[in-house]
Amino acid sequence: MSEILKRTLKMNRTPTAREEVGLNLAVAFSFLKTRFENIIEPFGITASQYNVLRILKGAPEGHPRCEIIVRMIDRAPDITRLIDRLEKSGLVKRDRTNKDRRKSITKITDKGLKLVSDIQPLIDKVHKEFTGKLSEEECKELSKLAEKLYEDET
Repeated sequence: MSEILKRTLKMNRTPTAREEVGLNLAVAFSFLKTRFENIIEPFGITASQYNVLRILKGAPEGHPRCEIIVRMIDRAPDITRLIDRLEKSGLVKRDRTNKDRRKSITKITDKGLKLVSDIQPLIDKVHKEFTGKLSEEECKELSKLAEKLYEDET
């Protein structure tokens, strides 16, 4: 077992190799998530709201709620309220479709695009710092290994 993991979690027992993988991934995710939240918080939005803005930035034509949900990294249980808050802040707008008035398409506004572009360099910096001890090849290999863990779930 890694001494770093043991020290971080103040563990006495030695987990199996498979448990150790899960624990290391959970610790790494928690560390990265906390860093992102600390960056995003001063901008007055949550990580989930940033995720929605990031998704919509890549779709100038917008997306219905169901499409936003499937594209989210961490699926928000109440996407409607999340979008309501973004709309109230002027970061997104909703348009009803002509075919089905019950269906709305959410689009990012210019204000939302500016916010994402203001945050993105800070996010990029965290990614660079987080993976700073890894070579480009190690990053690719780690990413490939992580994908193997969830490839059948998508």
